[in-house]
Amino acid sequence: MATLDQKSPNVLLQSLCCRITGKSEAEVAHQFQYAVRVIGSNYAPTIERDEFLVSEKIKKELLKQRREADAALFSELHRKLQTQSVLKHRWSVLYLLLSLSEDPRKPSGRVGNYGALFAQALPRDAHSTPFYCTRPQSLALGYGDRSAGLSASVGTSGISSLGVYTLNGPTATPQSLLASQASQSAAGGQPLGSRLAWALPVSCSSSSALAALATRPALGPPVPSRAIRPRPDGEVSEAALVRDILYVFQGIDGKFIKMSGQENCYKIDSKVVLCKSLRDTSSRLAELGWLHNKVRKYTDVRSLDRAFGLVGQSFCAALHQELKEYYRLLSVLHSQLQVEDEQGVIVCTESSLTLRRLLVWMYDPKVRLKTLAALVDFCQGRKGGELASAVHSYGKTGDPQMRALVQHILSLVSHPILNFLYRWIYDGELEDTYHEFFVASDPNVKTDRLWHDKYSLRKSMIPSFITMDQARKVLLIGKSINFLHQVCHDRTPPSKITPASTSADTPKDAAELLSDLEGAFQEKIDAAYFDTSKYLLDVLNRNYLLLEHLQAMRRYLLLGQGDFIRHLMDLLKPELVRPATTLYQHNLTGILETAVRATNAQYDNAEILKRLDVRLLEVSPGDTGWDVFSLDYHVDGPIATVFTRECMGHYLRVFNFLWRAKRMEYTLTDIWKGQMCNAKLLKTMPELNGVLHQCHILASEMVHFIHQMQYYITFEVLECSWDELWNRVQQAQDLDHIIAAHDMFLDSVISRCLLDNNSRSLLNQLRAIFDQIIEFQSAQDSLYRSALEELALRLQFEEKKQQREEEGQWGVTAEQEAEEKRRIQEFQETIPKMRSQLRILTHFYQSIVQQFLVLLMTSADESLRFLSFRLDFNEHYKAREPRLRASLGTNRGRRPSNI
Repeated sequence: MATLDQKSPNVLLQSLCCRITGKSEAEVAHQFQYAVRVIGSNYAPTIERDEFLVSEKIKKELLKQRREADAALFSELHRKLQTQSVLKHRWSVLYLLLSLSEDPRKPSGRVGNYGALFAQALPRDAHSTPFYCTRPQSLALGYGDRSAGLSASVGTSGISSLGVYTLNGPTATPQSLLASQASQSAAGGQPLGSRLAWALPVSCSSSSALAALATRPALGPPVPSRAIRPRPDGEVSEAALVRDILYVFQGIDGKFIKMSGQENCYKIDSKVVLCKSLRDTSSRLAELGWLHNKVRKYTDVRSLDRAFGLVGQSFCAALHQELKEYYRLLSVLHSQLQVEDEQGVIVCTESSLTLRRLLVWMYDPKVRLKTLAALVDFCQGRKGGELASAVHSYGKTGDPQMRALVQHILSLVSHPILNFLYRWIYDGELEDTYHEFFVASDPNVKTDRLWHDKYSLRKSMIPSFITMDQARKVLLIGKSINFLHQVCHDRTPPSKITPASTSADTPKDAAELLSDLEGAFQEKIDAAYFDTSKYLLDVLNRNYLLLEHLQAMRRYLLLGQGDFIRHLMDLLKPELVRPATTLYQHNLTGILETAVRATNAQYDNAEILKRLDVRLLEVSPGDTGWDVFSLDYHVDGPIATVFTRECMGHYLRVFNFLWRAKRMEYTLTDIWKGQMCNAKLLKTMPELNGVLHQCHILASEMVHFIHQMQYYITFEVLECSWDELWNRVQQAQDLDHIIAAHDMFLDSVISRCLLDNNSRSLLNQLRAIFDQIIEFQSAQDSLYRSALEELALRLQFEEKKQQREEEGQWGVTAEQEAEEKRRIQEFQETIPKMRSQLRILTHFYQSIVQQFLVLLMTSADESLRFLSFRLDFNEHYKAREPRLRASLGTNRGRRPSNI
């Protein structure tokens, strides 16, 4: 006997037929010919890899064997296996376990008995017509060519799956769907369904069997269709309704069931004679046609709409995939119907197509179509990220099959969004033609406003599976890359700033990413965010000295460089006391450079010093140089993103306020110097003691007030706010954090320095107090000038008198003495006027301070209320003002609790 390798395939196949049937070679001729036809055909069965379905079958097998504990243990182990990435093909392992658990001595319910199969008689024409030439007539689907280009991959539970479990238990097996009770062989007695299923492999699932049936040949000679056999009572047969229903499933009007335009549903003509049960069942089945039409109409309209965008087209592609699986199921059902018609199957037998069986078998597809139709309704008028959010919201369900369906659609819909996202965070590119992405760009914005105005978030387009914090980080990443390239002129490739991660190249990658939004997805966003932001801050600090410029603002515009400010005031005093119209900027600039060279400011970076300049404000009538002088700091390039025009305007306002307050301190210092220098000189004029004492008291009040205000402004406002700003800047993770900290610093300084709109009344009172100080300086200067002139005349008179006495003459004549007394008398008459002028000035000053204290006590800022306590530390104003006394009493009563 020849060896196995030397035998031809035909000989091996014939030996296999003999071994299975137990007959001789002559007796298995028909079986051998049929086997040759099957092997030579283009049949390629597919297997639905439904892990959930296989696991459910395993649990049912365990429950049938009354092994409830093993079923629970299997369910728990399977759940743990799903959470781990140990196995990539869990379905294959589960299917292998299910196959191994079957009893080899027991015929398989899915495949049938091979020996009985081959023992049956084959059709007479089985050997005469090739398999690939015999094709069942298909329904007029009219949709295959449109969905042919779609991906053949489907969800874990496609519409064509018939693994349906009702409340009363499992439905009939696919074999009972396909089997027809035609003539049975005496040898095996197997139904026709076994003969149809013999070519399926043992590992083929139920849904694969049905899908494969669409390409099966028509067996046996054609017989008259059962649908056209008339009934004696005129009633429409169930077979005719089944054929109509198959057409309605595709949205095509049948002979008896048609679409009602008024009621927008499929209805059976009222003239058709039909029992109530069949009519109700047909109406329930016809709902699938209405659902199919709804989904298909949406895809037909939206597929042609280019403005729908990539996300919308992906949504239509997902719907096409589901409809494709639905059409595969209809093709299987139609093929079964044709097989029954050609074989003459009797209606209502165990395996024939009936309305009740269709109702059970179409339960899952109906639920899925309902989900798709509801999804289509909910997604009307939505596009881009808003559409993805709508799909994502439908995935929050407890039904695992529906959740798998929505997750599959979401993976397709979110694929373009994730591609947009990865190109944005890794390359800084934004190609969003149809405005679907949640990052928007304004091409009209110039480079200097790129960071603030060019890029923004479309909040309506942020998918619900992306948090607002993640969206903000995504915006910052791409914005930082564009800022580096366009504003900082940094040519470093983005790939060197942050290593590009694997993008969602396929919907499967998108699905895996969406399944771990808090893990892998968050890690990718965080990694790109930290790397890009850190690199941007390093460039700003290293190449553009951002922190040094920030410190320069504190030293010069906020008067932090004390020696420089004091020396500048000394040099500017002769110029600033002149009228503002007589000032020239180049003269003041020269004085500024002199002050820089004479103080520690000369050691600052040259890049900072060249930006420091003098600015003259708008001149009003009567203004002096003190009123229009201001320091300026020029900013440009990347640092102008932090120090914007609005920020520099705030700095200018704060500088003018601080400069005015500093001038008051400078003025009171000059007043104190005048008092100290003239005190001894005027001791010989006792008539001035009262006036001078009054000047000393008023000057002391003013010095106390200005010192407390300076302490409040310098330490409680500027130093505390600056310390908070510096800490925030050191902890900042991106440029937005620095900008926000800087804006918060300026807002705090503006509000606490009484420069905001809410403190306008306080600021007006404070400026009035400053004006009273200037007026007091003028009054005291006038007093000292008159007193010193009078003193000089008296000393001159005494010198002449002494000189004449030394010469031996009379010291003075009567006329000279009378003249001297008259002059002294005139001077003494001016003293009451000086005293009254000082009294009026004191009264105005104290009344303004009282109003200022009342406003401080009613302020919402606790530090301002504490300032009022320091200003009235001896309760001098409390005794003079009843309103202040009530306010002080109230606030002092609650002061301990605040402390």
